Amino acid sequence: MGITIPNVNASKLSQLLLPLAPLEEQERIVAEIEKQFTRLDQAVASLRRLEGSLARYKASVLKAACEGRLVPQDPDDEPADKLLARILAERRAQWEAREWQNLIVKAQKKAAQARRKAQGLPARAKDVAQVEWAAIPEGEYARFLPKDDKWQEKYKEPGGVDTAVLPALPEGWVWANIGYLFDVKVGATPSRKKPEYWNGNIPWVSSGEVAFGRITKTRETITQAGLENSSVQLNPPGTVLLAMIGEGKTRGQAAILGISATNNQNAIAILCAKTPILPEWVFYWLMAKYEETRHGGSGGMQPALNSRLVKALPMAIPPTNEQKRIVAEVERRLSVVAATEQAIAANLARAQRLRQAILHRAFTGQLTQQ
Repeated sequence: MGITIPNVNASKLSQLLLPLAPLEEQERIVAEIEKQFTRLDQAVASLRRLEGSLARYKASVLKAACEGRLVPQDPDDEPADKLLARILAERRAQWEAREWQNLIVKAQKKAAQARRKAQGLPARAKDVAQVEWAAIPEGEYARFLPKDDKWQEKYKEPGGVDTAVLPALPEGWVWANIGYLFDVKVGATPSRKKPEYWNGNIPWVSSGEVAFGRITKTRETITQAGLENSSVQLNPPGTVLLAMIGEGKTRGQAAILGISATNNQNAIAILCAKTPILPEWVFYWLMAKYEETRHGGSGGMQPALNSRLVKALPMAIPPTNEQKRIVAEVERRLSVVAATEQAIAANLARAQRLRQAILHRAFTGQLTQQ
C-alpha cells in the first residue's frame, strides 16, 4: 500500500487565486509590511538577546554557588569534614550490618546441614530449604559464626579525591567523589515482550526525561510484576538522576525525583534521599558542571557515562547549613529567571501571531486603510 504525499507543482501553482490590488496600493502595502516586520524583527532580536543574558546569568549564579560566593559563610557552621566523617561512619556501619546478617544466614545454613547430617538425611546445600535453615535458633547456629572481628577487615573504604588537580575550596568545605558519598546504581527496563509488566501505577523514567528539573510524572509506567521480575529499583523522592547516554544534550543532564519512581538503565540513580547532603545541592552542582560531566564519558561514536565514571566525579561539599542557604538563594534567583523566561516565550509567540495578523490584514485590504 503506497503513501500519498502532498506536493506543490507548477500546475497547482498556476491555479492559485491571488487577490490583486492596484500597483500603487501594492507598493503601499509592501512598504507597510516591511515597516511592521522590521519592528517585529527588532523586538524578537531584543527578546533573543535577553534569553542569552538570562542563560549567562543562570550560569553565573550556579558558578558562584559552587565556589562559595553566593551567600555569606558562617564560622559557626559545622565544617563539612565532620559531615563527611559521619557519612563514612554510617556507610561502614550499614556495610557491617549487612555483612553480619549474611554471616548469620551462612551460619544457619551450616547448622541446618549439620542437623541433617546427624539425622542421616541428605545434607548438601541444595537439600536445605529456606524454611528449614531460617528456623534454626541462635543457640544452634552461633558456633558457626566468626570467633573474632577479622571479617570486618573485608570492608573497603571508598576511594578519595586527588585534590592536587582541583581548585581550592572555601573554609569549611571538602572535596569528595560522588561514589564516596552516595550509592550509585543504574536502572533497568522490564521486558517489553511482557505486556503485564507495563502500564501500571509505578512511574518509570527514561533517560530522555532526565532534563534539568524536578520529575513529577513520567511518560511510561510499570506494574508491580514488572518491578518484581526485573532488576529495576524503586527510588524515593529526592533521588538525583543523571543521564548517561545521548550525543545531543541528554548525556550529563540531571533531575530530581519529586515522586517515587523507577528508571531505565541509561539513567544513573544517585540515591541522595537518605544522606545528610541536600539532593538540591547535588542537582545544582551537576547543573553547574554539566559541560565537564557530559564530556567525561568514553566510547566510540556515542560517548557515554557509566557507574564507574560517575562514582569518580568530584563534588565540593559545603557545611550542611551553608548548603541550605545556597540552595534557597539559588532557587530564589532561578525562580525569577524562570518567570522572565516564561514572559519571553509568551512574547515570542505573540510576535509570531502578530506577523500572521499583519499578512492577513495585508491580503484582505485592511493594512493600509485610512
